[in-house]
Amino acid sequence: MARMQDKVVIITGGGRGMGEATTRLFAQEGAIVTIADMLVDEGTALAAELGGKASFTRHDVSSEDSWQALTANLLERYGRIDALVNNAGVCVMAPVTEVTAADLDLVFNVNVKGTIFGMKHVGGAMKNAGRGAIVNISSVDGLRGSNSLSAYSASKWAVRGATKSVALEFGPHGVRVNSVHPGGIDTAMGNPQKWQGDDRNAHYTRVPLQRMGEPNEVAAASLFLCSDEASYITGAELAVDGGWVAGYYHSYWSTAPASLQQGG
Repeated sequence: MARMQDKVVIITGGGRGMGEATTRLFAQEGAIVTIADMLVDEGTALAAELGGKASFTRHDVSSEDSWQALTANLLERYGRIDALVNNAGVCVMAPVTEVTAADLDLVFNVNVKGTIFGMKHVGGAMKNAGRGAIVNISSVDGLRGSNSLSAYSASKWAVRGATKSVALEFGPHGVRVNSVHPGGIDTAMGNPQKWQGDDRNAHYTRVPLQRMGEPNEVAAASLFLCSDEASYITGAELAVDGGWVAGYYHSYWSTAPASLQQGG
């Protein structure tokens, strides 16, 4: 049997990038997927392509009313919601001296409010049912700092912290909550220049795996955490980052003289 057979799943931002890859993988594994997105053209086209395993709902994650309506609609249609992947996100890149109030409102409305409202309403329904799994897509920048990403990093650290807090709240009610932390992924956000081939990986030579990640690699992590295979995992953070958080790879040490490697 498929790993998510007949599970009712919401994937926010499911029409493009990592969300699209996640939608495809969950549908392939038997899930009944709701693509909850503001990208109407992409979302409806993907739902049509996947047929009966996916449907599209226009959804603004920053709106609590939208979350209430989405949750109520799915409970009426299916009687339950088994998994939620809070994938929708935005990024503003600017030095802190240039960050505006509008930048902060955008980033925190989508990345933080969107995630917390999802846990509040969908997670609340799961809590009442006594089962469910939530995956919040944070970032490698929710585990470390990065220049010119103060607003984005702050929002992704917030997602990481909220994940752990809600895991404590929901754990006694059979609902698991975990976060996934992608590194550089080949999406419109992660590769806006649309680099190809060697150019795509040129900026990742200091990452241990020395390449950009693929959207399906993040999708696989979300699938695992939502599946029964992760039944004893909650409050955890899974970095899908090629080893970025582990540290930078220094090619010098692999070619240094033996005496220097031995401390001589």
